[in-house]
Amino acid sequence: MAEESEELYAAAQVLLDPETGSFTSEVSELLEYVGSALLVMDRVTLEPRWRGHGLASVLASEAIHRLMVGCRAVACSPGITDLGGRHPMDRSEWDRVNAKIAKGWERIGFRLYRDNTYLLSPTSQDLEEQRGVLRGQLVELGSAWRRASSTLP
Repeated sequence: MAEESEELYAAAQVLLDPETGSFTSEVSELLEYVGSALLVMDRVTLEPRWRGHGLASVLASEAIHRLMVGCRAVACSPGITDLGGRHPMDRSEWDRVNAKIAKGWERIGFRLYRDNTYLLSPTSQDLEEQRGVLRGQLVELGSAWRRASSTLP
């Protein structure tokens, strides 16, 4: 699994019992039983010009909603995975950007579990409430974009 994705491997190490492949008893106690699958949000990538507008949270929320059927948990390890050709960052900038990414995942309802592995229960009321809020923000963003586009020569 490590050769597929370091993030996927790290999440598995924290959440799954290596002998059984099932959730650890500690993780099982945190989650309502609604399925047995684990959905790992390994990467969410936006083109640079679309970043910073709140799109990642709303798109991730919609993807989770469509993919979570049969899942007992959704996991992620928020942070920068690809600089996309950008210049190297100093440590304070790296930490600032990673904190901003984590905050976006928390908006959806993810909570830090352990070792930068965040968990979300598909039964979380936060997930459904935030989905509605994020959809509203997407509508506002689309309206603002249309207004700005209509004023261009």
